[in-house]
Amino acid sequence: MSVKPILIHPDPRLKKVADAVPDLSDALRTLADDMLETMYDAPGIGLAAPQIGVGSRLIVMDCEKEEGAEPKPMVMFNPRVLAASDEMNTYEEGCLSIPDQFAEVTRPAEVTVAWIDRDGVERQQDFGGLWATCVQHEIDHLDGKLFIDYLSPLKRQLITRKMVKLKRDKARG
Repeated sequence: MSVKPILIHPDPRLKKVADAVPDLSDALRTLADDMLETMYDAPGIGLAAPQIGVGSRLIVMDCEKEEGAEPKPMVMFNPRVLAASDEMNTYEEGCLSIPDQFAEVTRPAEVTVAWIDRDGVERQQDFGGLWATCVQHEIDHLDGKLFIDYLSPLKRQLITRKMVKLKRDKARG
């Protein structure tokens, strides 16, 4: 397993719609393992394949934050929201592709998601709380959407300018 570099916004690859995974392969399972390692290393609670430059519909997440609790890593190929609650929830979201920037985003409080797990088994589960926010945030990545797309144009431009400066500073070393 290896930690992969995470793309930083603005990067055109973050705005592309990811392709469905036609068939699970050992290479895709290895990619999922690498993504989990990258996510934990960052540290983060979710990561989508486009964030490491791979245009496949694959996300990983682990929202278990209790001190001393067992990690609950999830790997989802071709995840899709089947149903969303009318009730909304607002969370302060961040993103590994937009480091150190946070903003409140309102999304459905509960969602039902279907996906294929790493063993090729069709799964379906209801998510609430932080898990619901995270899975929606990661599926957005697969559709070329970032959490800042939910913000006002002014806030979005401000954050984008900060990311351009961060990338410039990193390039200078």
